[in-house]
Amino acid sequence: MLSNASLSNTRAYVDTQDEVYSPFASNKGELRKRLFDIVFSLLITLFVLVWLIPLLGMAVRINSPGPMLFVQMRTGRNGRQFRCFKIRTMVFRQESEFRQATKGDTRITKFGHLLRKTNLDELPQFLNVLLGDMSVVGPRPHPIPLDAQHWDTMPNYAERYEVKPGITGLAQVRGCRGETDTLQKMEHRVRLDRWYIAKRSLALDMKICWWTVTKMLQGDEKAH
Repeated sequence: MLSNASLSNTRAYVDTQDEVYSPFASNKGELRKRLFDIVFSLLITLFVLVWLIPLLGMAVRINSPGPMLFVQMRTGRNGRQFRCFKIRTMVFRQESEFRQATKGDTRITKFGHLLRKTNLDELPQFLNVLLGDMSVVGPRPHPIPLDAQHWDTMPNYAERYEVKPGITGLAQVRGCRGETDTLQKMEHRVRLDRWYIAKRSLALDMKICWWTVTKMLQGDEKAH
């Protein structure tokens, strides 16, 4: 479960922020966000993905037989489903049932642990951004079975899909990432997602990107 310190920090971050109008709520704001997504993702693709993805792919296949990419159906804006791309971090199994990754999960390969800890497994999602399914920053898209557990039972849960899901998000950089094995963990994730949607701006997106890079360099203990 989340520690008392983590919960206090999460509440403090949300509760102490002033209520402000989101610049991204207007059509012009949405256009600016989309332009940022395209430019940022193109730069990452042209200068990083074109050489890093093949190297990571070879390492994945050497470490564990199977495809380089893991493609999973996830929920997008307004509940529309899309194919989400990730570098495979688990042993390859045909048509296995959905089960959240847990700490010490035996399905995760040795190289997969490194990819998850550094968030490098998420890099192919910049292609999802270019395809228009995702944004660089936004609530993380959940697998369909996980959404099914909470969509009609948790208050305000569906509101996190009023915007495009993101490669990274406020909830993740504020400690609400990883397994959501309790309702309390999911409730705090949704709370931060909804706060982001209400306050989203280019300045906030840039902060979240910076916090994400910092966690990538440090290694996230909740990445499993």
